[in-house]
Amino acid sequence: MKRQSPSYSLTVRLRYPDKAGQLGRITSAIGETEGMIGSVDIVEVRKDVIIRDITFNARDVEHGEHIVERLHSMPGVEVLRVSDRTYRLHLGGKIEVQAKIPIKNRDDLSMVYTPGVARVCRSIYNDPDAAFTLTIRRNMVAVVTDGTAVLGLGDIGPRAALPVMEGKAMLFKEFGGVDAFPICLDTKDTEKIIETVAFLAPTFGGINLEDISSPRCVEIEERLTERLDIPVFHDDQHGTAIVVLAALENALKVVRKEMKDIRVVVCGAGAAGQAIVRLLQAVGVGPIVVCDRQGALNKARNTADNPVKQWLIAHTNPEQVAGTIGAAMQGADAFIGVASANLITVEDIKRMAPQPIVFALANPDPEIDPDLAASCAAVVASGRSDYANQINNVLCFPGLFRGMFDVRARRVAQEMKIAAARAIAGVIEPKELTADYIIPSVFDRRVAPAVAKAVAKAAHESGVAHREHKPGFKISP
Repeated sequence: MKRQSPSYSLTVRLRYPDKAGQLGRITSAIGETEGMIGSVDIVEVRKDVIIRDITFNARDVEHGEHIVERLHSMPGVEVLRVSDRTYRLHLGGKIEVQAKIPIKNRDDLSMVYTPGVARVCRSIYNDPDAAFTLTIRRNMVAVVTDGTAVLGLGDIGPRAALPVMEGKAMLFKEFGGVDAFPICLDTKDTEKIIETVAFLAPTFGGINLEDISSPRCVEIEERLTERLDIPVFHDDQHGTAIVVLAALENALKVVRKEMKDIRVVVCGAGAAGQAIVRLLQAVGVGPIVVCDRQGALNKARNTADNPVKQWLIAHTNPEQVAGTIGAAMQGADAFIGVASANLITVEDIKRMAPQPIVFALANPDPEIDPDLAASCAAVVASGRSDYANQINNVLCFPGLFRGMFDVRARRVAQEMKIAAARAIAGVIEPKELTADYIIPSVFDRRVAPAVAKAVAKAAHESGVAHREHKPGFKISP
């Protein structure tokens, strides 16, 4: 059964007689219908009548409506208003543009705009790199999508994807001090997306591709990386891979195994699966078998229409394992799922190697319920915030871009991804590691600075930094 979630949080305004026991009746009714009460606030007290706002979490929309109906049916209780807290939070959008400098007089105006701004424009004309010092380009990311692969929703289009991109921009600012702006493109044409992003690039210091369907997203990222002199990063691919590597590194410490000795099954043969495979192979992980819904990918499979699967077949499964996902998992040390709900069972996990690691990361519903997986796996992680060990990309991208901006990296090198993963893993001290604590909380404020510092250093060592990295340097605010 689904858990109650703040995503389905309602505030009901109730008017009822101000008599002893009335509030208890109401809270009991919410509890009996399995609502989780968050707060109870007095709005107004009149003679013999009280008005309160009661906030509770439900499991989903239908469950919330059921609770409200129960309150409606209570004698003497009047439901004055019901508000969905999630919708209220999104009213008018979640981000805005603010001026950093006040304009109070003519002097201010003449410097920020005409005529003073002309001098700055000429400086950039004579030295285009000065745009990284004298404009928002220094600290600005474009969050670009076409809305074709929005997490948990699929192809919903650019307009419906905008709330997600706004949220992403908020996370950039909150956790990395990086300014970001959503760019939702009304086209699915690969060539048009590449051209549009290239045309927009002079405004931004980096490009974060988001929620673009596979395999198109791979080509878009690769071609933009070749074309632009700023970092291009598809978070659904590489952000996922980086946090998975961080979690796997710590999980292996818990079960006392080494990267080079393990066998891994990756469920999900799309862009994220490919990125995970590439990064795991870069750090020396042993045999990897990749599965899609039809089972293990091997040379007998016809995938001519999918370049991502072709690459995976050529670079994984050296033993040419065939059969179902469950068959591929037999004897594996780790399972990493980036596919869809309910693809594996407890019996599949029981056939894995001793002390199995299970990362069931599909959202909102994982490949197996984490509680079920925990009954037989040594370490379990998911993509959900209501379970231990949440694999969440917010652990990666704010610090990654902060570090790249601090040294003005031209691109994202593989060494930088590995450095980011090890920085995330390293936030947790060895003595703190447990099966339920292999990855830091997304609210652990140590993460982004650690990632930024490690990425900046790796960028310099990889030769992709424009500015020199100095050990111990202060991360820009």
